[in-house]
Amino acid sequence: MTETSAYSRLEAIFRKAATIGEALSVLHWDMAAMMPDGGAEARAEQLAALKGIVHETITAPEVADLLAAAEAEPTDPWESANLREMRRDWVHASSLPADLVAALARAESTCEMIWRQARPAGDFAQVLPSLSELLARVRDVGGIKAERLGLAVYDALLDQYEPDGRAADIDPVFDHLDSFLPGFIGDVLEAQARRPVPLAPPGPFPADRQKALGLRMMAVLGFDFRHGRLDVSHHPFCGGYPADTRITTRYDEDDFASALMGVLHETGHALYEFGLPGGRWRSQPVGRARGMVMHESQSLLMEMQACRSRDFMMFAAPTIRQTFGAEGPAWEADNLFRRSIGVERGFIRVEADEVTYPAHVIIRYRLEKALIQGDMKPADLPAAWNEGYARLLGISPPDHRLGCLQDIHWYGGSWGYFPTYTLGAMTAAQLFDAATGAVPDILPGIGRGDFSPLLAWLRTNVHGKGSLLSTRELITAATGRPLDPAVFERHLRQRYLG
Repeated sequence: MTETSAYSRLEAIFRKAATIGEALSVLHWDMAAMMPDGGAEARAEQLAALKGIVHETITAPEVADLLAAAEAEPTDPWESANLREMRRDWVHASSLPADLVAALARAESTCEMIWRQARPAGDFAQVLPSLSELLARVRDVGGIKAERLGLAVYDALLDQYEPDGRAADIDPVFDHLDSFLPGFIGDVLEAQARRPVPLAPPGPFPADRQKALGLRMMAVLGFDFRHGRLDVSHHPFCGGYPADTRITTRYDEDDFASALMGVLHETGHALYEFGLPGGRWRSQPVGRARGMVMHESQSLLMEMQACRSRDFMMFAAPTIRQTFGAEGPAWEADNLFRRSIGVERGFIRVEADEVTYPAHVIIRYRLEKALIQGDMKPADLPAAWNEGYARLLGISPPDHRLGCLQDIHWYGGSWGYFPTYTLGAMTAAQLFDAATGAVPDILPGIGRGDFSPLLAWLRTNVHGKGSLLSTRELITAATGRPLDPAVFERHLRQRYLG
């Protein structure tokens, strides 16, 4: 392509938008990990202004004509895929007036900061007004995009996180899980009760030692500390951008495993970011991760498939013992492994085992769909949340901190995100099954603390593809078939009832 071609001019426009987006990512990370509460109002304005610039850049009057002209030019497969993703971005962005983009950004920042105060207090009433305002803006956005895309409002919001994701495809999968999970959870708990109860390693576990352990295991998985770091936040997440990837966790001095597994989970996200296409594609839409189903698959593949395996715990146990200066039966690899796959009907999604985890997601998916569609009011959320937990998991949260206030997503503006977690868990199982089948040294390597065979397979089959392919095409190319829930269920049966 010549520098004056329509396609090349588009690359320059989207490069500018991506660069500003990288700055936004670091500001979001800072707001969650470092910023004092007093900076919230100013930060909201900063984020709104920068998002406005990104919006103006992508929706500039010439972009529509450039897209049409570029689509008539000869392009190679990567350029064609980049154009497809550019048009997707443009359609989403050009659907919205600039004042709504700014209003949404302010509502998101305001609601998130109030949630940070309301969550530890378990005070849903405190955040309800700002949540209602934010939901109204989200529904405004969803309504406009739905009309432009020819989709239902929820699907238009879901499409922002999972391109081409549709509730009509998700509902039957989740309905099947809904019928499978309660009985399977009961079977697993009965089988677990027949085995000796794993010993609990005695604490406390100082946060500084937990951090040292997390950093050590991040390095084992392949985290690049020249281009990333580990910090603390209210809610664990992976932020920044590929050249500067920030992950966070939170520490409980009574339970080292919670933070450790959280770190391993977020490291999976970071490894995906590190492995995305570089060079020319780094700042282009085609160079981004392929939606949140694939992103969640990478975190859950590392945490659930690889690091909760017996192979990994055989390697990790000596380091865990050394970190905490401990000895005894509770610190042996087999005991730590059995604790790492323990199943419990718990309240907290991010601490849930992989058997009960899909139930947490199904509940949230159905609630956010009802709120977006106007079938439920925000004030009714706590009662509906508790009812969902009672039906699907047989428990009821004692307070809102352990209930509808626990996740940042809705209060930060991420509506339509939740189904990607369980779809990601299914994808993780299928990718790991394909990887270990293709490369026999992956599991022995994990047992030696060598993740390079697994990472090499992921770099080739997932990370390095960026957004070249659709999610369905990417899964099919990597595993030989589209997403098949039976692989996930087989994994659960083998690990927990085998």
